[in-house]
Amino acid sequence: MLNDEEIEGMRVAGRLGREVLDVALNAIEVGVTTEEIDRLVHEACIERECYPSPLNYYCFPKSCCTSVNEVICHGIPDFRPLQNGDICNVDVTVYHRGLHGDLNETVNVGSVDNDGRNLVRVAWECLYKAIDIVKPGTKYRDVGGVIQKHAQAHGFSVVRSYCGHGIHNLFHTAPSVPHYAKNKAVGLMKPGHTFTIEPMISEGTWRDEIWPDNWTAVTQDGKRSAQFEHTLLVTDTGCEILTERREKGGQPFFMD
Repeated sequence: MLNDEEIEGMRVAGRLGREVLDVALNAIEVGVTTEEIDRLVHEACIERECYPSPLNYYCFPKSCCTSVNEVICHGIPDFRPLQNGDICNVDVTVYHRGLHGDLNETVNVGSVDNDGRNLVRVAWECLYKAIDIVKPGTKYRDVGGVIQKHAQAHGFSVVRSYCGHGIHNLFHTAPSVPHYAKNKAVGLMKPGHTFTIEPMISEGTWRDEIWPDNWTAVTQDGKRSAQFEHTLLVTDTGCEILTERREKGGQPFFMD
């Protein structure tokens, strides 16, 4: 559990991470490369006296993750221009004065088909339905049941290989927060806990495979996957979303 000074530091890191992600998402359009998004993220981090946490994390080569279409997570920015109809997730983590703030969103690029737009919307709903149960006394293992119930009701699956995680002075730490039902996560939420929830929701199978770059996770069947993430602080009565958008009532970019 964090003390008051650390909690305030996490608020600052979350706000700065949000500002950096906003820069990235505002730049996404048909024809832009994810390499360009990565450059903008890196510069926005430095301008805010932050280090981009992914850069050189276990040899990850870039300052953010950009995951397009069938890429579930940990996509490496490159020189492929985004195309009309793509869905693109940008995952940002900043390290500021000893603490990390971690968040991501998926956006529609140009004109996306109805199935793709529905996938993105349901992935966002899964995150917020999970956030609704975050309060002191909730079991970490219960988060996954909420997410899987909503995803399956819409015909989608929940990726199992990656989970939410504790975060503060460490980028990834306990607790683990799986996004699927009947998981074996341990622990109860308590005031002062900070962690992420970041469900990855797929059109087809939940199973994934890793590209030879040892980072890029893709769906086994090549169907699309969408993800949303926030860093959360458990309060005495519920939770505070440390990485929530400060504009437009907190609505995600795909709703703009």
